[in-house]
Amino acid sequence: MADAGREGTGSMATKVAIVNGDDRQIKRRGANPVSKILDWVVEQWKEFSQFLSDVRAEMRKVVTPSWKEVKSTTTVVIIAVFIFGVYFFVVDAIFQYGLHAMLGKLGGF
Repeated sequence: MADAGREGTGSMATKVAIVNGDDRQIKRRGANPVSKILDWVVEQWKEFSQFLSDVRAEMRKVVTPSWKEVKSTTTVVIIAVFIFGVYFFVVDAIFQYGLHAMLGKLGGF
């Protein structure tokens, strides 16, 4: 058959026309709602399957850090938090002193 991809679809008249080499366009009615829903479900399933495939491929690239790396990065984070805490404490103290001094001169305190 010349059009094996269409095998198993369409009416008997369509199959006969294909076998006889009839090139005329066969009028078809629009797809019914069930067919549209099924096509949509199949398309969604293909997209979901592709998504899961992509997730699996990305997860294969993930590397678990060694214990030494975990300890060193944790130490860096703790030190950075301590430094930022001291910095904000100093800045807050400066602003507090300045605000009290300014309000004291204006008669607020």
